[in-house]
Amino acid sequence: MTLLNASPQRQRNHKLHRRVFRRFVEFQGISRFTSKQNRSHVKQIYDGPAGAVLALSSLVSLHEPLVGRVMRKGKFDVTRFKNILDVGSGAGQILGHLIKETSPETKLVACDLSHQMLKRAQNRLKSQRPDFMAADLTQLPFSDATFDCVTCGYVLEYLPDPTPGLEELGRVLMPGGSLFLLATEDTISGAMNSRTWKCRTYNREEMQEICEQCGLPWREQLWLTPVHKFFKLGGILVEAVKPVE
Repeated sequence: MTLLNASPQRQRNHKLHRRVFRRFVEFQGISRFTSKQNRSHVKQIYDGPAGAVLALSSLVSLHEPLVGRVMRKGKFDVTRFKNILDVGSGAGQILGHLIKETSPETKLVACDLSHQMLKRAQNRLKSQRPDFMAADLTQLPFSDATFDCVTCGYVLEYLPDPTPGLEELGRVLMPGGSLFLLATEDTISGAMNSRTWKCRTYNREEMQEICEQCGLPWREQLWLTPVHKFFKLGGILVEAVKPVE
């Protein structure tokens, strides 16, 4: 059941919880930035020292190896795709798994707002397969319906409103194509991530509703491990699908 189907009292309780969480726990900077300031903020973070330790951070937190496990176990089967776009590639945490798990004929494109992060990913992965390009999530330099799969890991957190980003991801996705989406959730662990990386968080039910409104209904909610599911850790991890008209 989504929030739209919830009782009025539940909706009021949810909104109250969200306001309290945002005010006292979540990083507040994102909501105060203009679009230009937001892009500058993201580039400053990832061009600098924080970006330099991103790969190590992802390994220590187990996010990178566990995402790989999701793909290897077939929870999100990437072998079925021919053209994959990895948005916000960072240090190549998802891209590295795409290189390993897809066939050599699968076209891989990696984009990130930070030129420096793209260089780090290239140096780290040492693969000739992906095409690397600098791009803004809200203005992707691709034609409509170019890719049958888009992966986007922990990128929407840097948008005050996820709608423009999700609409752009949906635009470049083919009908019937899949979006592998990871986002920081409004939990205690998510709040720690928000403070560390100066980003926002998303409520799971709200994110599901926004995805549906953007034409990307969720096919399945995924979990890194049973422990992550039980304790609501690891953030929002889903496969969304663009309907065939």
